[in-house]
Amino acid sequence: MPFSEKTLKFLFENRVVDSKTWFTEHRAEYDSLVIKPLRELVMALKPTMLEIDPLLICDPKVGRSISRIYRDTRFSNDKSIFRDVMWCVFIRDKKLYDGLPGFWFEFSPRGFRYGCGYYQASGASMDAIRTLILDDDKTFKAARRAFNKQSVFRIEDTKYKRSRYPDQPEEKREWLDQRSLCFIADSDDFDLLFSDALADKLAQDFRLLIPMYDFMMAAEARIIKL
Repeated sequence: MPFSEKTLKFLFENRVVDSKTWFTEHRAEYDSLVIKPLRELVMALKPTMLEIDPLLICDPKVGRSISRIYRDTRFSNDKSIFRDVMWCVFIRDKKLYDGLPGFWFEFSPRGFRYGCGYYQASGASMDAIRTLILDDDKTFKAARRAFNKQSVFRIEDTKYKRSRYPDQPEEKREWLDQRSLCFIADSDDFDLLFSDALADKLAQDFRLLIPMYDFMMAAEARIIKL
């Protein structure tokens, strides 16, 4: 079953009420409206993701490829219990901060986003990425060509305020000056979100990102060799 207006209504109401008691009373709605379509989406995308990288985790379980609805409030001033954003992620390991790049899809009552890259790249990862760029490595050239050919994804803007590579061409600085690296598509096409065609669209667009993913994984391989 696809996502629906009822899915978004549940996420919105659960976030506003922000009560464990209310959530427990409406757990069946959460399972049927949120988790069930997420599981089906993960399974629909699994063949494509494993074609891209056989080591990607494609496990349709909460805490594996599917996010939890509870917020982690340990390091936040916002102590609200629930989020209204849910996502699925395909990554070799489950570590998001300073972890490997992966593919992801998230949605909320405001729309949806999907893409490929780091949740938060480590300094070592970005150093390796910059080295490949400066060396005109073939994986970077392939990634740049693929990025320039498509019009679905943008590079998430995490650039430093002042360029650290002012002598490099602008097309390289767009990559070099990022604190992290992620390729993102944003959409408020709710007809697509509520459609059975969503998985096919994501699979098609994720394939556009293969050269970018290969480039980032080449940087990770460089770290291992060092």
